[in-house]
Amino acid sequence: MKFFFETYGCQMNNAESASLSLACKERGWVSAAKPNEADLVLINTCSVRLTAEVRALGRIAHYISVKKKHKKNKKNLTIVVAGCMAQRLSESLKEKYPLVDYVMGTSARSIFPLILEAAEKGTKAVFDSDINEKAVFTFSDSHLDEGSNEGQEQGSAFRSFLPIMHGCNNFCSYCIVPYVRGREVSRDPQNILQEIRLVGERGVREITLLGQNVNNYKWQDIDFSALLKLIATEAEKSGINWVRFLSANPGNFSSKTIEVLAANKIFCKHIHLPVQHGSSSILKAMNRGYTIERFLEVVGEIRKAMPNVTLSTDILVGFPGETEDDLQKTLDLMEEVKFIYSFMYHFNPREGTKAYDLPDRIDEKVKKERLARVIKLQHKHTTELFKSRLGSTEVVLIEGISRNNADELITRTERDEKVVVPGSKSMIGSFAKVTLSSLNGNTFKAKEAKLLASG
Repeated sequence: MKFFFETYGCQMNNAESASLSLACKERGWVSAAKPNEADLVLINTCSVRLTAEVRALGRIAHYISVKKKHKKNKKNLTIVVAGCMAQRLSESLKEKYPLVDYVMGTSARSIFPLILEAAEKGTKAVFDSDINEKAVFTFSDSHLDEGSNEGQEQGSAFRSFLPIMHGCNNFCSYCIVPYVRGREVSRDPQNILQEIRLVGERGVREITLLGQNVNNYKWQDIDFSALLKLIATEAEKSGINWVRFLSANPGNFSSKTIEVLAANKIFCKHIHLPVQHGSSSILKAMNRGYTIERFLEVVGEIRKAMPNVTLSTDILVGFPGETEDDLQKTLDLMEEVKFIYSFMYHFNPREGTKAYDLPDRIDEKVKKERLARVIKLQHKHTTELFKSRLGSTEVVLIEGISRNNADELITRTERDEKVVVPGSKSMIGSFAKVTLSSLNGNTFKAKEAKLLASG
């Protein structure tokens, strides 16, 4: 039996797809090279943006047409829709697409082995109609997607995403995540450490800790900073060189966390810190739980403890009620902090969130014009920061083959900078030293990579 997954959205979805892939392999299933060769197709969906849902709906319609063709040839295709959109639109998806076999919400992973068993027998597994509402989220023991890293052979992954918590209690007024992911659930630290040992034994050299609100981790008396201490010790013993995490909320980024990050070299010198906006009044309307003054305090504390750290962020433009003065405050914040890069987007109302019904909507044309100004300023800062780095020598992890040149490799520094360097496929997954010699857009170029025995 063969399976094929399509995954959209965040890195948490990637990790969850890897866990489901492992469940397939444990039953003897193999990954299909092409979707038309598969006995089961799973679409792991995202609901954060409307565009992500529209794209997923298009893929569902595509696979339904594939399924109809298979039926004519007396071949069965099981279609599973999973993830956030499956959670949000469960019943309407079933009604609109009756040929979809299963709609599996974010907490209903426990039913997946039963789905596989039914597919093997050529039958249909039957569940309660409200399975997505009844399901309680549980963490998998492993999220290692072996062979998924670009350019790698099957079974030779060198990076792994590792969820440490799930859900969100923040209820930002524009965000659908708490409604589709549920309340925060932290993972047993012993289970986390066990997975670190497992991926270390499999040759993984970089892990990324995941959570919708990752620094709000709490297990009994162990908070995020205490967990990071445990992880630093275990990761080093397990042969892991670099540890990253996504995504942290600035409002509860503690001094203890900063101390741990600064004291342990295993943590990469890059932090993604989503500010969302530069105006405290807009942040209040967004229900972000912090002011710009607090955000700048956190930035100052981080940079004092880790002078070489790079910061990236998310910026949301055009929130209802945003004025020109509010936008200018965002531009001023960008000038002060100088993020290495930003994920920039304009407000689109998501049905079911508090911001959906807010008055004082901003005209689409105005939103796009404001977003263009933010993007232009960010490009300026990125270029300036990158040019100042030319000539420096850095340790990089070689991630894969360049899409533009088969004789070049894509690598990444611990500061989350991409570097292209000549090399062969055999070097992928290794650490190397490179000198940043030139820039091509937002990607550095280096003339050679000197392999290191370790990071």
